[in-house]
Amino acid sequence: MFSGIVEAMAEVVGIEREQDNLHFTLTCPFAHELHIDQSVAHNGVCLTVTRQEGTTYTTTAMRETLQRSNLGLLRVGDKVNLERSMLMNGRLDGHIVQGHVDTTARCTAVEDAAGSKVFTFAYDIEPEMARRGYFTVDKGSVTVNGVSLTVCNPTDNTFQVNIIPYTLENTNFGQIEEGTVVNLEFDILGKYIARLQQF
Repeated sequence: MFSGIVEAMAEVVGIEREQDNLHFTLTCPFAHELHIDQSVAHNGVCLTVTRQEGTTYTTTAMRETLQRSNLGLLRVGDKVNLERSMLMNGRLDGHIVQGHVDTTARCTAVEDAAGSKVFTFAYDIEPEMARRGYFTVDKGSVTVNGVSLTVCNPTDNTFQVNIIPYTLENTNFGQIEEGTVVNLEFDILGKYIARLQQF
């Protein structure tokens, strides 16, 4: 379980393919604190640490994860948003995030907002997905590349988020531009409500 508050950025230092799996080796400020079997969100995707050596660690993404997320697009040198799993004795600063990415979206616009930036994202939506709660609502929560954000101006398949300078500097939002593919996790509460309405 995560909160969508990014702890640090990691740099991809190695990628190895093994059949349909990709093994990612990354370096980050707290790599030496990680241990095997620990869960870490990578751009919002919950992955298990499989190896830890000094300032680097390795994790594996299988085909299902690669199909639903942007992890298969990563290259050596790319920056990845990281969050370790939530401590149960602390404040929930973001919102409830599972680390189970639902789909990807594409950035369609980045606009200056007098000190901050407004990002517009578009995603493919099917009626069945919408019935199951895979959509955004005004002032609701959404996770973009693992970052807990508030939705603005949603349509059937687009939404906007406002990003402050701190977030631009401390997450990979600073590298997102028009055309960039990001990971989305829709609000779990909306999914449960949508499911209950089917009974």
